[in-house]
Amino acid sequence: MTGTAKTTAELAAFLRTRRERLDPSDFGLPQRRTARRTPGLRREEVAELAGVSTDYVVRLEQGRGLRPSPEVLGALAQALRLNADERTYLFDLAQQRMPTRAKPGPTPTPALAMLVADLSPLPAMLINHRYDILAWNREMSLLVVDFDSLPQHSRNSMWLCLLHPDMKEFYAERQRVIREGIADLRAAWAAHPEDTKLADLIAEFTAESPEFAEAWSQRDVRVGGRGVKPLRHPEVGPLTVTYEVLIPMQEPDLRLVIYRPADDASHAALTRLTSWHRVPPE
Repeated sequence: MTGTAKTTAELAAFLRTRRERLDPSDFGLPQRRTARRTPGLRREEVAELAGVSTDYVVRLEQGRGLRPSPEVLGALAQALRLNADERTYLFDLAQQRMPTRAKPGPTPTPALAMLVADLSPLPAMLINHRYDILAWNREMSLLVVDFDSLPQHSRNSMWLCLLHPDMKEFYAERQRVIREGIADLRAAWAAHPEDTKLADLIAEFTAESPEFAEAWSQRDVRVGGRGVKPLRHPEVGPLTVTYEVLIPMQEPDLRLVIYRPADDASHAALTRLTSWHRVPPE
């Protein structure tokens, strides 16, 4: 059996098992005189709940080569009362991209915010798909910029790189950092077509930064998970960090970014920076 045939068969089996686990009484369905031969909802009941034909549900459950649209998958997921993980599994089996909804700037859970703080002395921050900076530890703030002093709109790593006047010389390889960041942002833009806040940010960057407008027009797409950034810090001078980007399983639109010193000299520079700004004991 080919890979496609296996996923088609699994899609059929998954839909059947999800239908059979449902209790008809939970849906307020009228009692029928004839006894149900199988547990759960009937195919015609699922079809009615999802707004599709019974024949369509039959063919899906028989694995007869259908490729349902995202709209139909969403309707089936709602009718079958799938949870978030099951919904993702359904879309993956059907080889369809799950539609996304714009989110009003997600707030990190307390556990994630605590994790960022616990990563000290490594600089760390939590960002979303727009590059909004949602949480950071003291070391990241000392290394990059005092995030607490910025208005919320400016707490965005792309905005800081492009438009913050004090960061024009911060990245030793500025053009590469911008180019790679924009290639990543383009992937996020395609994955979140309904996110008006992201669209507004891109319009702002295009209007105010010729560097962004030029790189955006190239349509490069690349999602970067790790790399190296040489920096020019105004207090401790040149240093180089490696970075790692991790995605929390329960918050896939968020990214945990961790910096590490790339060499002994950079480690010494970060140590000096934190020691110079050590918080006195209470």
